[in-house]
Amino acid sequence: MGDRDDLRKFITDLAVVHGKVVLSSGQEADWYVDLRRVTLHHAAAPIVGRVMRDLTADWDFDVVGGLTLGADPVALAMLHAATDSDRPLDACVVRKAGKAHGLQRRIEGADVAGRRVLAVEDTSTTGGSVLQAVEALQQAGAEVVGVAVIVDRGAGEAVRAAGLSYRAAYTLADLGLTA
Repeated sequence: MGDRDDLRKFITDLAVVHGKVVLSSGQEADWYVDLRRVTLHHAAAPIVGRVMRDLTADWDFDVVGGLTLGADPVALAMLHAATDSDRPLDACVVRKAGKAHGLQRRIEGADVAGRRVLAVEDTSTTGGSVLQAVEALQQAGAEVVGVAVIVDRGAGEAVRAAGLSYRAAYTLADLGLTA
């Protein structure tokens, strides 16, 4: 099995939780994909980084990040996956709001001004979180090259409508799930 198959197995074994849940979008679902169970797993995280790097290999960017918390382990996995490549990456974390103390930064980590940034998320239903991150990155002077998620729950249309390229490593159908 390759990385894509291995990651799909981690997702279906660890992250898919059956039962009624309310998503951050406010929508109800009969199951939830808790990707933090995968992105923060000792064996799965490195695979996340490799799969997401492969997914976006033809996009030109040198910073990766998104809205905390879902994007953080994805960005870090990609940063670590890039250490042995000729295309190193920096990572950033986008807060939901600027801090009221310290440097009062909304974006932590790499300075994104004038840089090409890939916005990431673990999973996205409406695109709301990742588009909030994109807006903050653009306000900070970044050129957002696109959006990539591990699992798409339906956000592609909204992200593309915002004028951004969009890719997902897996669809719900890939995981044997329906919307």
